[in-house]
Amino acid sequence: MNAQALRVFSTCPPSSNVPASGAYLERVIEVAGWSDVCGYEGILVYTDNGLVDPWLVAHAILQHTSRLCPLVAVQPIYMHPYTVAKLVSSLAALYGRRVYLNMVAGGFANDLMSLDDGTPHDQRYARLIEYTRIVQGLLEPNAVVTLEGSFYRLKNVRMTPAMPPELRPGVLLSGSSEAGLAAARALGATAVQYPKPAEAFAAEPAHHGQDIGIRVGIIARPDEAEAWSVARDRFPEDRKGQLAHQLAMKVSDSVWHRQLSQTARETGTGGGSPYWLVPFNNYKTFCPYLVGSYDTVGRELARYLRIGCRTIITDVPFDEIEMKHTDLALRRGLALVTA
Repeated sequence: MNAQALRVFSTCPPSSNVPASGAYLERVIEVAGWSDVCGYEGILVYTDNGLVDPWLVAHAILQHTSRLCPLVAVQPIYMHPYTVAKLVSSLAALYGRRVYLNMVAGGFANDLMSLDDGTPHDQRYARLIEYTRIVQGLLEPNAVVTLEGSFYRLKNVRMTPAMPPELRPGVLLSGSSEAGLAAARALGATAVQYPKPAEAFAAEPAHHGQDIGIRVGIIARPDEAEAWSVARDRFPEDRKGQLAHQLAMKVSDSVWHRQLSQTARETGTGGGSPYWLVPFNNYKTFCPYLVGSYDTVGRELARYLRIGCRTIITDVPFDEIEMKHTDLALRRGLALVTA
């Protein structure tokens, strides 16, 4: 994969899907190894109240790969920004490797309530901007940070070990809402979206001039019919999952969740285009899927790339073979653009 043209991140399986503790570490190492071999830039590591600590997972990934960069989800309610900066600089000192930060403003409603965080949606982004600027400031060369902010106060704070400039973390954050896009612009971050079909996505003016990334699952095969057969076998209609999705919608204030649900109503069950939301509608995953032949999926990916998208985060891989199929579709899309 041409890293200058496209950054690709896979996704680490959440610990909730692999209950046995030893088995989960083995699964993390396995998926990270596949991603490393494919030449991906990194791997997203989730965070929420019910998961293994993402920084410990990131540590395991760095230990068992040669170049893969953990993309660690960071939610301000879990730790002080100084702690995040210390972890990033410490991992750089230990491994000489870069860490990306996926800054998270929200989360599951019950998770936030259990930690007594009732901050309104747009205010959470204001907090996230201040939080991220502290992390970025602490990791600047020879920086001494003093701040009297709306949410945090620091006085003469210096980061040790010092951060090598070439290893300073890249920053990504959810950019589906106006508040999210504004936060990304303020921080110089990549705004990651759960996109509409490429044609509709291209028509949205908010994307122009913005550093945009997308999060999608991919099921691709040499043959169109084979890809759809695999997709429908893997993600069958599930009434229990549909009810769970509907319940989540009632308690969530997430803009991207509402937008995807609306898109799902408009696009139906799929088959006429590569864009498919049945896994999302059945509460099996939280992103749209692109399904079809390598050429079909590659053409749809190329449309996103031509808009200016230079970061793609793929869903948790089903197995190593599936990841190889995904990589072929990604390469096909990149080839169409670079040609």
